[in-house]
Amino acid sequence: MTIFSKKRLDRSRRAIAFGLLAVATSPSLAELRQEFGGHVKSRIVGQFVPTDSVLHGLTGSASFDLENDLRINYKASSGRWGVDAAYQVFALYGDRVDYSRDLAAALSPGRLQSDDRRWLQLTSVVEDDGKFAVVHRIDRASIDYKSPNIVLRFGRQAISWGNGLFFSPLDIVNPFDPTVIDTEYKAGDDMLYGQYLFDNGDDVQAAYVVRRDLLSGDVDSSQATAAIKYHRMIGDGEIDLLVAKSFDDYTLAIGGNLGVGGAVLRGDLVVTDTEDGLEGQLVANYSYSWMWGERNISGAVEYFYNGFGQPGGAYSPAELAENPELLRRVARGDLFSLGRHYLAGSLSIEMTPLWLLVPTVFANLQDPSGFLQIISQNDLRQNLTFLGSINVPVGASGTEFGGIDSGIPGAYFSTDLSVFAQFAWYF
Repeated sequence: MTIFSKKRLDRSRRAIAFGLLAVATSPSLAELRQEFGGHVKSRIVGQFVPTDSVLHGLTGSASFDLENDLRINYKASSGRWGVDAAYQVFALYGDRVDYSRDLAAALSPGRLQSDDRRWLQLTSVVEDDGKFAVVHRIDRASIDYKSPNIVLRFGRQAISWGNGLFFSPLDIVNPFDPTVIDTEYKAGDDMLYGQYLFDNGDDVQAAYVVRRDLLSGDVDSSQATAAIKYHRMIGDGEIDLLVAKSFDDYTLAIGGNLGVGGAVLRGDLVVTDTEDGLEGQLVANYSYSWMWGERNISGAVEYFYNGFGQPGGAYSPAELAENPELLRRVARGDLFSLGRHYLAGSLSIEMTPLWLLVPTVFANLQDPSGFLQIISQNDLRQNLTFLGSINVPVGASGTEFGGIDSGIPGAYFSTDLSVFAQFAWYF
């Protein structure tokens, strides 16, 4: 970290800490309500690697990593004012920490948490050497005002929009990867957020996300996201209308959900005006719950069309280079799919009241290739949970899930079976 970035980090921390402290200790807050909590998560991630993978030369036939995550949450409110803060420390040890250090950022996205794009510099890498890395950060730091009809919130926070169950094209601010396993917390971004609640249940939400340019490090309006979304209740359904400008691209979207005979239909249509013209994305899903014997079961199936994807399902470096709109969105973490047509489905099976089994399948319909996940969620005892997953990519070499072409003859960016096992203790 440079001297400049250290100074900027210190200024950001002092500014946000002063703001939170000023609100939390204001004499006008006569009845201060406070909440403390958090978690400690420890997980093992194992990844097997085929011999024709580029990664095989870096880590051999398998890599194993131990990851620990401490999160401390604090909330305080009095009257119409409140603060929300969360501090995290990540301690990582393993093969991926080591071999991914020398890979291009596009090949190891999210290797270590970073605030390079964010307005406030609230993340610091304490150690990153060999197989060991430590990162600490402030993931939430916001001040809010609430009245019966108005919500205003400023600072680091998270929002989630859209009706996708697996793929989320309408969630334009820091969406989850569809295959991510632990989705308890979405990483926060620095924004001004507002919501107006109508008496009939409708609402309007607006957000302005401040970002920096990666090259200059300066706050740049061309990197920002400004969005407004109207949500309306209509009979047994709901409808969303969104207008946004994100990274200098204008977006219009319509979405909603409707209850039909005990099932729920959801969907979003998103149209973006880019430098290369209009591109569309569509997600539509169907979900239903029922009893099978004495078990509660929920099922869902979803179709996703990604207009930014490769039209022919070809993913060589040369062919991907001809699709800069796709590459930009993948690099920013706005999009995680290289193809155009996808189908996803899952079953949530309540094996016991404390054990949930969730098999999930993702399919690229063009390759074809797929990705199978079997997730187990267990409440072991009060405040102690287990989250585990077996993940299996399926497809021939050169396909998205089988491993895309690396540009080196006979070598692919491919992986085999992986396992994820996490214990979480809450306090």
